[in-house]
Amino acid sequence: MDEDFREPILVDANDDGVGERVRSELPAVRVPCQIEPAAVEEQRMYPAGDAPRSKLTLVFHYRDLERMALVDPSTGEALLRPGDRLAALYDRAGQLVQAIRTPPGLYATEARPIGFGLSRWRPRRNLLLATFEERRTATQREV
Repeated sequence: MDEDFREPILVDANDDGVGERVRSELPAVRVPCQIEPAAVEEQRMYPAGDAPRSKLTLVFHYRDLERMALVDPSTGEALLRPGDRLAALYDRAGQLVQAIRTPPGLYATEARPIGFGLSRWRPRRNLLLATFEERRTATQREV
């Protein structure tokens, strides 16, 4: 970490003059979900060029997350968190529908419970909404 700017320092590992980002990732996990695309490669022009915007919202059922051990048993929190990367979308048969190009990639910016079922007597949360967006680069600024 840079002490002055409080941001990660890029290290030039291959002597090409450009620092590489270091990101360690866990093995991929496929979780059933409902996909709600908001924007896919929407064109946005900046002084440095085009920076297409993509935003996907995925809705997960807590029953699936619990079955796959993606809920912390001590806190009840989903283990899907902001910063997690979306790699691809698959159909129910396991066939690739769309791979997500990285960079820019799509990363979780929000993960929050949204549904608590229809039971009046014993409501239980049942849905998790996760929003995935590309990470803005330093050349992008809103105008």
